[in-house]
Amino acid sequence: MKLTREIKTAILVIASILLFIWGYSFLKGKDLFTNYKTLYVEYDNVEDLSASAPVTLNGLIIGKVNKMTINETTGKLLVELQLKTDFPISKTSQAALYSPSLIGGKQIKIVPNLADKELAEDGQTLTSTVELGLTESLGGKIEPIQQKLEKMLVSIDVLVSGLNNVLDKKGQEDIKKTLAELSQTMEQFHRASGTLNSILDTNKGQINGVVTNFNKMSNNFSKISDSLNKADLGKTVRNLNQTLAKLDGIMSNLNSGKGTAGKLLNDDALYNNLAKTSKELELLLQDVRLYPTRYVNVSLFGKKNKPYVAPPAEDANSNSKK
Repeated sequence: MKLTREIKTAILVIASILLFIWGYSFLKGKDLFTNYKTLYVEYDNVEDLSASAPVTLNGLIIGKVNKMTINETTGKLLVELQLKTDFPISKTSQAALYSPSLIGGKQIKIVPNLADKELAEDGQTLTSTVELGLTESLGGKIEPIQQKLEKMLVSIDVLVSGLNNVLDKKGQEDIKKTLAELSQTMEQFHRASGTLNSILDTNKGQINGVVTNFNKMSNNFSKISDSLNKADLGKTVRNLNQTLAKLDGIMSNLNSGKGTAGKLLNDDALYNNLAKTSKELELLLQDVRLYPTRYVNVSLFGKKNKPYVAPPAEDANSNSKK
């Protein structure tokens, strides 16, 4: 069968059209002979995200951003993802917008939920998340630091202004004078420390002797404390308490007039009798000393004894006074 020129021309035209469509699709990044899965995700802001930006899964490029449109109802940006992967992406997987570097634009990565076994169907919308890039993170951290730095600079400015007001000529002279006096004080302290060191070196033997004596005294005190610990102080204290109790009983008996000693201390009549007897005995001894012949009369020739004559009251009183 011979092909006519018209059929050949038609085949060539059809092939050219198909080749043009394939080339156009290829230039747009879509392969006609490859099976793609289309998923959607919505973001509030897709700044620095461009069409044909790669879509990754654990760092592996599995597709690209096909196009971005505005949802007129919600005002959000609808991003169409064109994925080429056999990896099972579940319905609850997330599409995170992030910045992989400081220079490049933003990309989208799929964060799969491996616990969910229900796969996402073609045309389904995934949950969107936004991860702060390095620039945004640094900006968020630098901003409070910048505010604190500005406050600190204001405080430093106020401090410097105050120092400028204080450090006039008189203030500078006072500071110089203070520094000079401080230098002299430090020099005197250095001399004093040198003197103290020399004194310590000179009296090192005596100091050692004092420390030795103190150690001996401490050892003696330790021995005394051991002896006191070994002694039965409790028994001694109990005996002392018993003795004091007995002494207290004796004192109570004396105060109450019990016994001979108590009666002597508390019976006024007995005291008066004893005083009277003592007085009479004193008078008797005085009379015997003054007039012994009244009591002892020795007669060699048989003379009669003289009768006893009581001394006159005046003599008795004078004798008692003597």
